[in-house]
Amino acid sequence: MGLKISVCLLTILYSSFASFSQHVVNLYDGELPNAKNVEGVKNVSMEAPRPYGRSYLTVITPNLTLYLPPKEKNTGTAVIICPGGAYFVEATGLEGDSIAKRLSEAGIAGIVLTYRLPNPTYVENKEYVPLQDAQQALIVLRENAKKWGIDPNRVGIMGSSAGGHLASTVATHFQKNYAPNPNNLSVRPDFLILNYPVISMADSLTNFGSRYSLIGPGLQPGDIERSWKEPKKEEEKYKTFPISQEKIMEFSNELNVSSTTPPTFIVHAADDTTVTIQNSILFIAALQKAGVDVKPFFYAKGGHGFGISNKTTDVQWIDACIKWLRDSEWLTASSRKSK
Repeated sequence: MGLKISVCLLTILYSSFASFSQHVVNLYDGELPNAKNVEGVKNVSMEAPRPYGRSYLTVITPNLTLYLPPKEKNTGTAVIICPGGAYFVEATGLEGDSIAKRLSEAGIAGIVLTYRLPNPTYVENKEYVPLQDAQQALIVLRENAKKWGIDPNRVGIMGSSAGGHLASTVATHFQKNYAPNPNNLSVRPDFLILNYPVISMADSLTNFGSRYSLIGPGLQPGDIERSWKEPKKEEEKYKTFPISQEKIMEFSNELNVSSTTPPTFIVHAADDTTVTIQNSILFIAALQKAGVDVKPFFYAKGGHGFGISNKTTDVQWIDACIKWLRDSEWLTASSRKSK
C-alpha cells in the first residue's frame, strides 16, 4: 500500500483485535530494544474501508498474530508476513490477515508481524528497528517451532510494498544480528516472498515516501494526515530531501544479494506507478547472477496495493506461490543445508 492510496479514517482501535486473530504473542519479553520512554502510549490501529481493513498507525509493542493450520493439514512450513504502508502505516488487513488465512487453509502457518515503524518519536536507531523486529520474529518462531507445529528449517518471510523492502532486507542482511539472540539461532529466512516490493532506495527506482520514512528524518507530527490529503505535494517533499549515499547503498537490496540469499517468489504488476516494476526486475537479475532460485510472477495490470487478489484477472499469485512452496525441492528436509 503506497502513499498515493487515500484512506478515510473511520474508527480508532487500541490493540484489541481478537476477532481477527487466532493467537497473538509479543515479540519481546521485558524491555524492548531501541525503545524510547513512551509510558502510556499504546498500539493504535484503525479500521479503514474495504479492501484495506485493519491498519496500524502506531506500534509501540511489536507482536505476532498466528494463523496456524489444523494438524491434519499442517505442512510444517511457516511464513512471516510484513504488511506495507511506506513505513508510515501497516496495512495489516489487506497485506497481512487475508494472506495469513489463505496460507493457513493450505496447511502453511501464516504469521502476521506487527513491527515497529521507524518513527523517531518512539524509537532510537530508527532505520534498524523494523529489521530488528523481523529478525526477532524469526528467532521467536524457531524457539517455539515444536510447540506451534513448525519445522524450524521451513520458515520464510514475505512482504508487500514497503513490507517487501523489509522482507528483502531481512533476506540480504542476515549476516549481522540486530535482535537479542542468546541462543544464536539463525536469522536467515529459508525463503522469500515479495509482492510489489520496494527494493531500491535509488532516486530512479524508490518509493520516496518509504525512503523518507526509513532513512530520512522519518515521521513528523501531521505527516500521515498530509500524505493522505495531498499525496502529490508530500511526494515532492520526500523526493527532494537529501539522503546520504551510504544509507542509500546499505538499504538498496538489489546491491546486497549474494549466493546465500534465500530462494525467492516475486510478484509485480507492469502498470504499478507507486512502486515501479523495475524494483523487482533488478532484484531478479541480481538473484539470477548470484545463482539463487527465483520465480517471477508478473501481471500486465493490477497497479499497486492489490493484496491477495488482483481484480483484473482470475489468475491469482497466491495460488502459484502455494504451489511453488509445495513443489520446491530446496524446501524439503532432505535438501536443506545446515546454516
